[in-house]
Amino acid sequence: MEKATFAAGCFWGVEAAFRQVNGVVATSVGYTGGPFPNPTYRDVCSDMTGHAEAVEVIFDPSQVSYDELLNLFWQIHDPTTLNRQGPDIGTQYRSGIFFHDAAQQSAALASLKRLEESGRFGRKVVTEIVPATQFYRAEEYHQQYLEKRRLASCKIP
Repeated sequence: MEKATFAAGCFWGVEAAFRQVNGVVATSVGYTGGPFPNPTYRDVCSDMTGHAEAVEVIFDPSQVSYDELLNLFWQIHDPTTLNRQGPDIGTQYRSGIFFHDAAQQSAALASLKRLEESGRFGRKVVTEIVPATQFYRAEEYHQQYLEKRRLASCKIP
């Protein structure tokens, strides 16, 4: 099993999208990318911790590749809006790929280059591609939030 970590706005919908992928064996929503230790949802929503709402994805690379996960990541959000996704505004909603090793870093940079060269968005992509740091699992009520409320209507484009 391998681990991937992505931030693409509110973590509820991001998690729901990744959970639909064959080969994804587990997901967790949480906070990463900031120096504040052991943040809570309230802390992160203050926009003072430096953390992004993120999803940690455990996947079986024999069933789904990291490149396929990257492709989904680019499809499920707008990577051209700085610190914003839809109505959610703040650094905690930034677009980010948090790589776990050199291979993931290389794949993420190559996928970004392909996306930019495609001209798909017509605007500069602002997604950060940075080393994974401590991932703090969010409070239990955030885990599989949309599924628990039978709102998991995110469909993979």
